[in-house]
Amino acid sequence: MRRAIALAARGLGSTSPNPVVGCVVLDASGETAGEGFHQRAGGPHAEVHALAAAGDRARGGTAYVTLEPCNHTGRTGPCSQALIDAGVSRVVYAVGDPNPQATGGADTLRAAGIAVTSGVLAEEAGAGNAAWLTSVRLGRPHVTWKYAATLDGRTAAADRTSRWITSAESRADVHRLRAESDAVLVGSGTLRADDPHLAVRGIEGATQPLRVVLDTHARSLTPTARVLDDAAPTLVVVGKAVTAPPLPGSGADVVRLPCDDAGIAVGALLAELYARGVRSVLLEGGPTLAGSFVAAGAVDRVVGYLAPVLLGAGPAALADAGITTITDALRLDITETVRIGPDLRITATPKER
Repeated sequence: MRRAIALAARGLGSTSPNPVVGCVVLDASGETAGEGFHQRAGGPHAEVHALAAAGDRARGGTAYVTLEPCNHTGRTGPCSQALIDAGVSRVVYAVGDPNPQATGGADTLRAAGIAVTSGVLAEEAGAGNAAWLTSVRLGRPHVTWKYAATLDGRTAAADRTSRWITSAESRADVHRLRAESDAVLVGSGTLRADDPHLAVRGIEGATQPLRVVLDTHARSLTPTARVLDDAAPTLVVVGKAVTAPPLPGSGADVVRLPCDDAGIAVGALLAELYARGVRSVLLEGGPTLAGSFVAAGAVDRVVGYLAPVLLGAGPAALADAGITTITDALRLDITETVRIGPDLRITATPKER
C-alpha cells in the first residue's frame, strides 16, 4: 500500500478534478505483477494501468489501491468491473470513495466473490489525496497557505525589501508546490510589491496552474504585469461593483465577485474557483490575504519556509485573522519538518480539520 501511495503522488497536479490514485497488483504467489497510477483526467485509472502491466498474472492475485475502486462509467469504465474481469481474488484499498457518483465499488467486488479489505494506511493515503477529498466533502477547493519568513516571523524588512529571505533551494521547492496545485493565488499587495510571475519553472512536464490575482478595486494590476504573460492562464478577480481593468491582448479572464470588509469574499472566490474545476489552491499572497483566509476557516494546510535569519522589524507572516485571545488561537498539528538547503520547511494542518 505504501508503494501504491507513492505511485499516486506522481499524478499530483495533472489529474484534477479527479483524485490521485495508485495501484499495485500482486500475483497469486505475492510477487509484484503490475503497477500503475492515474496520470491525467480522462485517462485510464490506476487499476487499469496496473492490470494491463500485470496481464494474466493478475488472476488469483491481490490489488492494492489507495482509493476504493470506482463503480461508475464516466470518461472511463468502472474499475470495480475491470478488477472482476481480471480475475483478482482480493482487493485492498485505503480510503472509501466519498463521491456519491462513484462509490459502491467495494460492494460490487464482494458481490462478485472477491475478498475486500478497507482502511489500510487510510490516514497516509488520505493525506496524499487531501485536495480531492476536501473538494468532495466540502464543495470547495483545498487551500494550502505557503509563506517564507525569517526565524522571527518577518516576511520582509522594515523597508519592505524581501528578496531573498529564503534560499534558492526553498524557492525551487515552491515551484514543486505550484506544479501540484490547480491554482496559485495572490492579492493586490503582492501584485504591487513583487510583480510576481506565479508560473511553474524548472519542472519538466509540469501542468501550469491557473494564476489567480485579486485586484479588488482594479488599481494594482497593469497591462505590463508579469502575471499577464502567456506562460500560464490567468484569472483576474475584481469587486462586484468595479469596472474591470483594461487588459488588451493579455488573454486573461476577468470575473467580478462580491466583497466584504476585508475585500473579495473568500467564500464567493472559492465557489467561483470550484465551478471552474479548481480543486487545490496554493495561497501565496501576503499577510493580509492570508489573514482573511484564516478568519474564514478556509486554510487546510500551512507550509512555512523558515530561514535562519533575524530582522527584528518588518511585516509579520500573518495579519489580522479575527483572533483576539489566546483561547481562540488556531492550533496546528505539525505533519512534517524538512531541511531545504539552509532553511526549514514546516508543514502543518489545523487541528479542527
